[in-house]
Amino acid sequence: MRRGIRGVTATALVAGLALAATACGGGDSSDGAGSGGELSGTVTFWDTSNDAEKATYRKLAEGFQKEHPKVHVKYVNVPFGDANAKFKNAAGGNSGAPDVMRTEVAWVADFANLGYLAPLDGTPALDKTDDYLPQAVGSTKFKGKTYAAPQVIDTLALFYNKKLLKDAGVEVPGNFAELATAAKKIKAKTGATALYLRGDDPYWFLPYLYGEGGNMVDARDKVVEIDDGAGVKAFKTIKSLVDSKAAVTDATDGQENQLRALKDGTVAMAVDGPWDIEGARAGKSFKDKKNLGVAPVPGGSTAQGSPQGGWNLSVYAGSKNLQASYAFVKYMSSAKVQQQTNEKLSLLPTRKSVYEVPAVKNNEMVKFFKPAVDGAVQRPWIAEGNSLFEPIKVQMNKVLTGSATPEQAAKATGDAYRKLLKDYK
Repeated sequence: MRRGIRGVTATALVAGLALAATACGGGDSSDGAGSGGELSGTVTFWDTSNDAEKATYRKLAEGFQKEHPKVHVKYVNVPFGDANAKFKNAAGGNSGAPDVMRTEVAWVADFANLGYLAPLDGTPALDKTDDYLPQAVGSTKFKGKTYAAPQVIDTLALFYNKKLLKDAGVEVPGNFAELATAAKKIKAKTGATALYLRGDDPYWFLPYLYGEGGNMVDARDKVVEIDDGAGVKAFKTIKSLVDSKAAVTDATDGQENQLRALKDGTVAMAVDGPWDIEGARAGKSFKDKKNLGVAPVPGGSTAQGSPQGGWNLSVYAGSKNLQASYAFVKYMSSAKVQQQTNEKLSLLPTRKSVYEVPAVKNNEMVKFFKPAVDGAVQRPWIAEGNSLFEPIKVQMNKVLTGSATPEQAAKATGDAYRKLLKDYK
């Protein structure tokens, strides 16, 4: 995940789960080091992974306690849709913020700009930095400093039901025009709708925008781009797919509804990411795991592209246990833990060395997603980057409900960007 602002929900914060009955004392030591330099105290970890992933992340965090028995890790699973606001409220109020947080890539610059994150340069948190994928490092930087360690990298792809496409006699579409054409055969032969379109989440709008050769902004030259011709075409594409019934969409709960539709076989395809591989395979349509196919996101009229996403690990600037927090980040972003994450969840590592491990190299989803990640489009890693999605979300809803034309939606989004980014043209 995400992942943009994927999965926006109003779920309550899950209560913290103590991982072991070791002695606490997180506020007792400002550096987390006891006599002889041994780490101690409490590290509170906010994990933003989804329901299919959180048990694995809890066990991984538990492994840190085995290596540092005097450190107590307080694990808290925070629903993704709540996490950004909850962290800002806690950090801004100087009360209740975690020591370490699993931060979506677009949040790092925002949190750092607010002064909520501790710089990690020169700390134990950044270990073997030459081993990181270059594209994974970009989102960890802000104004020349490093505020996170890359832990997972991802992008979007087209998940498809091989049996439904075979029964319909159609090939995997290479672009959205081909998908629209194939949709009639899929419906006639199988009864399934061709595509679930995430109309509720603006992160999923980006492949349509990139497919027309567009982008949200040019951060280097400080130019708003979303209201140009490419932006208009992107809004037209999503409107056309839904109006023609090639796609089905929802204004809310798209994460759950898309996964359910894919698992149940009521849709033949969905644009999704590696975080939902295990969730999809849990459905009746994929009892034979080989029935789940993965292909590049369909292209538009001029290009093809999907956004780079992923997750980093950041340390709260106000942590009372910085040394133990740095060590926890080092552990959770290590090659060993990234390999375990891949083997259990098929999530993509951020360390180059992990891709050389045979079990990872031969993972079928890694074989697809690694080249996809290598070709993914970098988003603007600016403090306002996460805020760029809300105007798109508003206008997607207006276009899909018919209350705005694609031209009006693109213009309104551009106008909102210029209000947000005062020095952009």
